Amino acid sequence: MSDVNDRIQDIVQADDVVLFMKGTPLFPQCGFSSRAVAILDHCGVAFGSVDVLQDMEIRQGIKSFSDWPTIPQLYVKGEFVGGSDIMMEMFEAGELQQLMDEKQVAKAD
Repeated sequence: MSDVNDRIQDIVQADDVVLFMKGTPLFPQCGFSSRAVAILDHCGVAFGSVDVLQDMEIRQGIKSFSDWPTIPQLYVKGEFVGGSDIMMEMFEAGELQQLMDEKQVAKAD
């Protein structure tokens, strides 16, 4: 399991913002992943993504890595933020944009 945790740690450190999701940003494979992508797009930030449907080790490993049972999962500057419901709540309250600004997250091109 530590091998998977090392891979996940490398992934979350590779980009300012990383979304573990079902599908890709262009072709999300579930409504929650689609909503998460839309929120990040609206925030105007650059983000990396991992399609957990392509890697079962990552799909299971991310749940124990974050101690969060569902996907999608958002990481900002290596820190777990939450799933799509938390993202939506933070976005509606203006807290997600504030977090992105405070962490000086790279803007989307």
